[in-house]
Amino acid sequence: MSGSDNPYAGSFGNQMTASASFGGQPAPKAAAADDLIKETTTATFSRDVLEASRQQPVLVDFWAPWCGPCKQLTPVIEKVVTEAAGRVKLVKMNIDDHPSIAGQLGIQSIPAVIAFVGGRPVDGFMGAVPESQIKQFIDRIAGPAVSDGKAEIEAALTDARALLDGGEAEEAAGLYGAVLQAEPDNATAVAGMVDCMIALGQLAEARQALSELPEELAKDAAIGAVSKKLDQIEEARKLGDPTALEHQLALDPDDHAARLKLAKIRNVEGDRNAAAEHLLLIMKRDRSFEDDGARRELLGFFEVWGPKDPATIAARRKLSSILFS
Repeated sequence: MSGSDNPYAGSFGNQMTASASFGGQPAPKAAAADDLIKETTTATFSRDVLEASRQQPVLVDFWAPWCGPCKQLTPVIEKVVTEAAGRVKLVKMNIDDHPSIAGQLGIQSIPAVIAFVGGRPVDGFMGAVPESQIKQFIDRIAGPAVSDGKAEIEAALTDARALLDGGEAEEAAGLYGAVLQAEPDNATAVAGMVDCMIALGQLAEARQALSELPEELAKDAAIGAVSKKLDQIEEARKLGDPTALEHQLALDPDDHAARLKLAKIRNVEGDRNAAAEHLLLIMKRDRSFEDDGARRELLGFFEVWGPKDPATIAARRKLSSILFS
């Protein structure tokens, strides 16, 4: 069963996976089996699964004493979870004694394993699958195991960014979380995790995560960029209706205040080229507007977009032609 098949699946809850690592305390490289594997009940399900999954992915194994395949799966999944050394937890639920949760999730056959992340079910599988498939499943949920090796961490960060840029924020968060397990103060991973929150619309949680960072970590350029991105989004929400601003500009193309607002809105909508063109047009017509405010705003866009972004490269070239013509 995939997340799309599950009516309870959705975005992360109020805290992102591995956000506990933001406090700067190293996550353990390994954990005792007793900490990683436990039984739960209907009464303790919220604490053992929903709350726990806000810190790291939790696999819930729905089983029953009479189920033969369950007995085949148990030693295999426990072995794989133990070897994962803290990347995920395993919580087991006897559906004979506690049937209600399985019923709510629409589970009709066992064994069934459902992965919870951020307080919500995101993926799962049924049946006594082989060890290799369980490992692949955990890699998909928690991200591949990341060692202290610089090359592996860099590869994970590259993959996470590609996922995030491709609109797969939850999957990217899993990879960033894996990096933070190995390096809790990795600024790129912290910034990426906050960027995932922003992509999922969790702006308040993103702001809170940034506010809790150690002072030195908060000074990193990557974190500064994502903080500025959040500022831009929050500001753009207060600037009015873009359609009304377009109408104002149709009536008066030299309404630079309306054009500046529209540029800010187009930026957070993701139309970077349009945002840059509005600011460049203001510069061409009136460099004195708001004390060269259009140029300063464009430089702020570049900081968030990054120097290698095609929109940055194109707009910087046009900016140079205006400044030095």
